[in-house]
Amino acid sequence: MSLSLSDDANASTIVVIYSGGMDSYTVLHRAIREGHNIHALSFDYGQRHSRELDVATAVCQRLGIPHQVVDIRAIHGLIDNSALTNPTIAMPEGDYSADNLHATVVPNRNMILLSLAIAKAVNVGAERVDYGAHGGDHILYPDCRPEFVQAMNHVAGIANFEPVTLHAPYLQASKAQILRDGLAMGLDYRQTWTCYAGRELACGKCGSCRERLAAFAANNTVDPLAYETDSQQVAR
Repeated sequence: MSLSLSDDANASTIVVIYSGGMDSYTVLHRAIREGHNIHALSFDYGQRHSRELDVATAVCQRLGIPHQVVDIRAIHGLIDNSALTNPTIAMPEGDYSADNLHATVVPNRNMILLSLAIAKAVNVGAERVDYGAHGGDHILYPDCRPEFVQAMNHVAGIANFEPVTLHAPYLQASKAQILRDGLAMGLDYRQTWTCYAGRELACGKCGSCRERLAAFAANNTVDPLAYETDSQQVAR
């Protein structure tokens, strides 16, 4: 059954930036439950792997949601000074810290993606763009902090004839709180991908895996994804 169109004639249309990770997966389902008409938008900017994009495509096909993967690989040379976009840069392992943080920063990523999503929203008559910035990212990434979201929301309201609202529903929430919300919705997190390595199994060692595992541990539950090592116990 398609969930892309609401039965409510007055339902609003929104664009959801959907990477295929667990945060955007939760944001997507939250928007569905709110009864909006959804347009999911993913981006190929030359990431180290395409596992998240493959997962995002499969989920949207399963749900019957309009989904567009935007190919912006032409900008790769502008943003390749990151372990997420340059395979010659070693991927840091362990929990996020000041020592390994900068290696996983993609220059200006959210401003680029949000700008394109706002254009999509104007193009399809959407009133809102949702994305998964959350409180746990504040210390890590400047473009996930409240002041950035507020500034981009202001720009989204004046950049076109049709104002668009930028909505980050988990802006003040931790990853554990996002997961708790998703578990309460009965979401299946096997349908997400988080690992930076992009191999057959999640590595359990990169900062993204470690943060995900910690969120599951905080909710006293086990991550349904398979890992290369006994990472579930390590996270506890």
